[in-house]
Amino acid sequence: MTDVVHLIKLCVGAEKPEDLAAWQRDPRALGPDGQPRHVTRMWPKRAEALLAGGSLYWVFKGTVLARQRILRLDEVPGADGIVRCGIVLDRAIIRTASAVKRPFQGWRYLAVKDAPPDLPKARVGDDALPPALDAALADLGLR
Repeated sequence: MTDVVHLIKLCVGAEKPEDLAAWQRDPRALGPDGQPRHVTRMWPKRAEALLAGGSLYWVFKGTVLARQRILRLDEVPGADGIVRCGIVLDRAIIRTASAVKRPFQGWRYLAVKDAPPDLPKARVGDDALPPALDAALADLGLR
């Protein structure tokens, strides 16, 4: 049995999950099957664990706020002849509890135990706390 693992990535150019949703409605963000996908240079070595129920957690302005379930990994040939990895995502953007994350490049693996929980449906419309306040609350164990 394969353990599940997630990915985490900065959502560059977006301030909130609604911005990501707007981008993913644009045909440029969709694969040939109409599903949203993120194309990346590196192919995950732990693909089997990602496809066993993993999600891509999105970091907006230093805070994890949402995730999307990973459906599959597609080969995407570039005009330069290099084959890249297309991370094909579920259309549903699931809001998560906020979690402060320092900047990093590319994507990283995220252990299930370290992933922020999903927000209850009643809280999905909540605004994110400012990162400094969110970090202070986390340091105090209050979120």
